Amino acid sequence: MTSGLTSKDGALTQSWQLKAVRAVSHVLALCAVAFVLFVTLAPAHAQNVQIASVTPLPVPADLLAVREQPAIGPTLVPLEPGEQALTPALLSNYVARQQKLRAVDVRSIGPHAALDTDVLLGYIARGPLGGNSAVSAIASLANPQVTSQPALNPSALAAYIENGYQPIEKRLAHANAERDCLAQAIYHEARGESAAGQLAVANVIVNRARSAKFPASLCGVVYQNADKGYHRCQFTFACDGRTDAPTERRAWARSAELAQTVYAEFATGEAVGAVPRSALYYHTTNVRPNWSNTYNAVAQIGSHIFYAPN
Repeated sequence: MTSGLTSKDGALTQSWQLKAVRAVSHVLALCAVAFVLFVTLAPAHAQNVQIASVTPLPVPADLLAVREQPAIGPTLVPLEPGEQALTPALLSNYVARQQKLRAVDVRSIGPHAALDTDVLLGYIARGPLGGNSAVSAIASLANPQVTSQPALNPSALAAYIENGYQPIEKRLAHANAERDCLAQAIYHEARGESAAGQLAVANVIVNRARSAKFPASLCGVVYQNADKGYHRCQFTFACDGRTDAPTERRAWARSAELAQTVYAEFATGEAVGAVPRSALYYHTTNVRPNWSNTYNAVAQIGSHIFYAPN
């Protein structure tokens, strides 16, 4: 049997179905566009809010009175030096004062007094280190100083140099020599001792330099009477006729490092602290000199016994 529909009829049916689907799609698209436009363009319903009127309160009379007062308070009081307003007159006085402080003419041949502490402090004040120069200018404006300082001239400078002035190069050389003398003493007297034993020997040398009974320098203490023979010097290595050049590198490095630390304490007046400051003598435990009976033993560190005068 054959179907009731021919192939031609089937083709017509499929064509009609496609047209119907396309028509429905177009309708749905138009509906979607219309819905979007409706939602977008529709006016929103806003609520009308009525703002209440606010009237500011009146400012109290006492507050108005305070506002009208000057910033420094209701009562005008004299200002202290340093609190005045910066005025042209004050600024001019400050500039003039600074110029005077820095006007030092070493070529002047005016009268001069002895170069004492007051004179030196007066010249130091010409270039103040720290402090409030503006406050000083204000004070000078209220209380001008009429005293004059003696002129700094070649004669005063020569007197200053004669009284002990040393250039920086000479002071550095002196410090290096002091450290070397102390390192030599530590090395030759106590290189086999512990760190505490070496420090104690260095402490005795510092104590002697600070005592009026011995030279005032470390080198002077170490090499005292070294030129007067073997039995007159204070430290054997200084007058035994042998070279002082160290032969043990590590021991010398330890001695030099300790000497640098102890010299810094000596130069600044600090206590070394290994033995009492009164300890001025020591000897090894394998000898017993005659003077040991006349002094007080204050410490024994390693192979050294330390003494202080009675």
